[in-house]
Amino acid sequence: MLLVLPILVPFFCAATSLLAWRSLTAQRLCGVAGAVGLLASGVALFAAVQRAGILVVQVGNWPAPFGITLVADVLSAVMVLLTGVIAVAVAVFALGSLDGRRERFGYHALVQVLLMGVCGAFLTGDLFNLYVWFEVMLIASFALLALGGERAQLEGAVKYVTLNLVSSAVFLAAAGITYGVTGTLNFADLAHRLAAAPHPGVGLTLAMLLLVAFGIKAAIFPLFFWLPASYHTPPVAVTTLFSGLLTKVGVYALIRVFTLVVPLTAVTQPLLLTVAGLTMVTGVLGAIAQHEMRRLLAFHVVSQIGYLLMGLGLASPLGLAGAVYFMVHVTLAKSALFLVSGIVQRLRGSFELDRLGGLWRDHPYVSLLFLVPALALAGIPPLSGFWAKLLLLQAGLAAAHWWVTATALAVSLLTLFSMTKIWAAAFWAAAPPGVPGAALTRRQWLLLGGPAAGLGLLTVLMGVAADPAIGLAQRAAAQLLDPSAYVAAVLGRP
Repeated sequence: MLLVLPILVPFFCAATSLLAWRSLTAQRLCGVAGAVGLLASGVALFAAVQRAGILVVQVGNWPAPFGITLVADVLSAVMVLLTGVIAVAVAVFALGSLDGRRERFGYHALVQVLLMGVCGAFLTGDLFNLYVWFEVMLIASFALLALGGERAQLEGAVKYVTLNLVSSAVFLAAAGITYGVTGTLNFADLAHRLAAAPHPGVGLTLAMLLLVAFGIKAAIFPLFFWLPASYHTPPVAVTTLFSGLLTKVGVYALIRVFTLVVPLTAVTQPLLLTVAGLTMVTGVLGAIAQHEMRRLLAFHVVSQIGYLLMGLGLASPLGLAGAVYFMVHVTLAKSALFLVSGIVQRLRGSFELDRLGGLWRDHPYVSLLFLVPALALAGIPPLSGFWAKLLLLQAGLAAAHWWVTATALAVSLLTLFSMTKIWAAAFWAAAPPGVPGAALTRRQWLLLGGPAAGLGLLTVLMGVAADPAIGLAQRAAAQLLDPSAYVAAVLGRP
């Protein structure tokens, strides 16, 4: 039952929100209750996985590989728990920031559908249902991106959905080829059937197709241009949800496929490391060139994906542990930064850096809310980003991949530079003439500042309590590198 709850809770809350269409208060209650329920189910699932190991549910009692399988190992449980944390932060922030018009047109129901798709993708045990959950996410995210009907939103939504439909077509083609060759789409069954496939090129073909399909979802180089063109257009609550979860689902799918289904080879490993380095560099250079706060942060979403690909490409216990730790860290830090950008916009009426300024003197608490996750993103000790990047750099040096390690270090310095750019323009510099000096009420401080403060505090706790967090990441990496327990749990045999 625990495996099904992270999917059922947002499903029922979405349905209830639609039934309560005429009551905005009821929809808001459903939105918050769904997020809190998802977090609670995520905590319960995480505790159960820590206690009992890999959990498996065969839906409808159809045995694998014939039926629908839900699986939770350490990585899946961590990602579902992380989804619950981001969902609660965004749900509270939306109460103080979102306009009633968007709420009345189904915002809360769409968010619950999106969360259902995200959790389904993290828990599914076969390739076809991963495709189904990706489509659920795509439909909900497209509607959220266009909700409001503003011209910039619609333009960004068209770019977003066009490239993601291409990704879906490639994904479906890969699934069809896989089923035609192996007769199965179950991850555990594919783990040994592809290795015994009569055509040795099938594994490489599948790996390339899935790299493109999931790479578009994850916004890797050179398939990322849809993200900075669209993520700055919707309300901040929607942007935060997208930046925290959607690209991470793409990275999660890459990690799952390249450790369980088609392990990295002498061809795919160098390619993945090259893509990782280029993703880091292009993302951070794009961020440095921006003068709008949310566009700058959107380019950093791309840049940080490169670090995750680096950990996967190194294919070592330390590298994968670094990728898992980094994924949690960057989700928390980046989500906190986007929430702070929403507070800045509420105070100054703009996201443009040249129209901001004076926040350090006028609103020192907001400055602190920005400073902590910004330093964490740049990798300043003792915050979470320092340990995440240290693990990846150590793994890169141990594997003698000098150039990608040097790239990661250089990009970290450029990340600090771009965060300094925001700090100097928005917080430290004097406010230009005519800038509004709005203030927040106590209720707004709680609803807007509370979620950002909570996520920032988690980045501090991850850094201060790095040992247990790294130990958890190492257990997840060990399961990924030795999938025998996963296969045995799903199939009921070694």
